[in-house]
Amino acid sequence: MLNLFQHPSPVTRHLVKRDIQPCVYILASGYRGTLYTGVTSDLPARLWQHREGITGGFTSQYAVHRLVHFEVFGAMDGAITREKQIKNWRRQWKINLIEDANPHWQDLAVDFGFEPLPPRSAGDGS
Repeated sequence: MLNLFQHPSPVTRHLVKRDIQPCVYILASGYRGTLYTGVTSDLPARLWQHREGITGGFTSQYAVHRLVHFEVFGAMDGAITREKQIKNWRRQWKINLIEDANPHWQDLAVDFGFEPLPPRSAGDGS
């Protein structure tokens, strides 16, 4: 059975109506690896884009695909404000935020129906 959250093609994405759910997310290349902070109104679709390399740029170049933190907001302006706040934080503050709720840096995208990524550590080029 096709998992629409994992493989939202342009055709199938129009078949499933999703409510806008603004959120801020942090991706990592592995445990305490490279971090990327972003904002979106459709987290499953955005995760798919990152994992498939559709977004290009930083997350593709550094293999930053593991969802390690996300926060849901009622409106996009709140999510954008929070994204800007987190992007201005020192790296250690971001690590503390992640480890408060996800101390083992598990890939939270699995909860959205994605296949788990193989483990990576900070020492293997991530």
